[in-house]
Amino acid sequence: MILAIDQSTSGTKAIVFSPDGEVLAKSFIEHKQIETKEGWIEHDPDEICKNVIAACESAASGQTIDAIGISNQRETSLCWSRKTGKPFYNAIVWQCGRAAPITERLSDHADTVKKICGLPLSPYFCAAKFKWFLDNVPEAREAAKSNDLCLGTIDSWLVFKLSGSHKTDLSNASRTQLLSLDTLQWDPWLCELFGVPINALPEICQSDDFFGNAEINKHSIPIRACLGDSHAALYASSFFESAAKATLGTGASVMANIGPERAKNVTSGIAECLAWSISNQPAYALEGNINYAGAIIKWLVEDIGLLGSSSQSGKIADSVESSNGVYLVPAFSGLGAPHFNHNARAAFVGMNRTTKKAHLVRAAEEAIGYQIKDIVDEMAKSGLTLQSLSLDGGAAGDPFLAQFISDILGIEANASTLGELSAAGVAALAARTQFSFSRKRYTPEIDSQKRAALFEGWKIAIKMITNQ
Repeated sequence: MILAIDQSTSGTKAIVFSPDGEVLAKSFIEHKQIETKEGWIEHDPDEICKNVIAACESAASGQTIDAIGISNQRETSLCWSRKTGKPFYNAIVWQCGRAAPITERLSDHADTVKKICGLPLSPYFCAAKFKWFLDNVPEAREAAKSNDLCLGTIDSWLVFKLSGSHKTDLSNASRTQLLSLDTLQWDPWLCELFGVPINALPEICQSDDFFGNAEINKHSIPIRACLGDSHAALYASSFFESAAKATLGTGASVMANIGPERAKNVTSGIAECLAWSISNQPAYALEGNINYAGAIIKWLVEDIGLLGSSSQSGKIADSVESSNGVYLVPAFSGLGAPHFNHNARAAFVGMNRTTKKAHLVRAAEEAIGYQIKDIVDEMAKSGLTLQSLSLDGGAAGDPFLAQFISDILGIEANASTLGELSAAGVAALAARTQFSFSRKRYTPEIDSQKRAALFEGWKIAIKMITNQ
């Protein structure tokens, strides 16, 4: 039996899987989303750790657990004491753009940074967030002087709290902007550039390494796998022989496995990273990240009251034949891949007197598909041609959205019927096996002319809010 910890932006799931991939038990606990007066986004590290333990103990109650796998929200950055395990500050969430001034000062080095680590220079990634801690949190700065500082992502925080060891896997390390994709080690030049002490960073491990033992319900259980949540979903999608997937959560990750070597001619708008490294066999990936996907629908519900619940969104969108020329560019905290414009701000574009609520909702749903097409088109410039795309995450269960993604991409989209694909992926890796799941297949229903016209409107909307 495998216990998967899926620690996401919105909360923590603990799921027990049988050897053949059946979900036997699960527990979910939300954590608070902290928004500061500056518009910064944070999480309480201690609350997350407390919730992880509570969810694990609940899900694993009465079960005999053989191993633990951890999948996690990525780029969310933390700093804590090596001696006490106490956080020096809240976690800076991946969406938060507070470190933008740091990356702006380093803009002359953007090409070199991308050449080494594969990532566009951006406050989205961890390196600039780590530097922000050192610049703005005196306790962290003092701890660095005495080798008491730990810097890491959520996986390394949980591994530290559960087992006492400061470790991370290569999938997460490759998203920090401090890892060399050629040596697969922390890069001294990058660490010096960002002012991050290497000795504060976690030990880099294989994704299927032994990370330590965790005590759950008074039983010592080995942690046998760690993967970033998007990587774990891709690993599970690979059971379907799919080379690419889109995870539709709070944000979205479009990721394609390109094999054991780095890609050539990757454009500035696409990130390179490690999909995983298993038994010293690395698999590289191309990825584009979207800041707002499911969070758009949550915004419609919670902030502007356009919907009563998220479940209404797809049905209302499907109640009209089109968005009536309306586009939503969801740049609430800037635009992610492939634009990487942190100054852009969100807007509905193209409204007129005949615009109805359903048109706005449809525009919001379609914005997710347009952002995915932006990324897929950018990947194609590197020579990658997709025949199909696997969909997972909560929004993959929205038939309207899944069909629109197939329509706007012009390829088959396969939506997982299992809502726990990240957890399933890391559980399968921890179990050293593969699981099989069913999918719902969507094929394009619009012609190329209509597809081009719709996407041209999106590109115009992007230009309007970015002044390009």
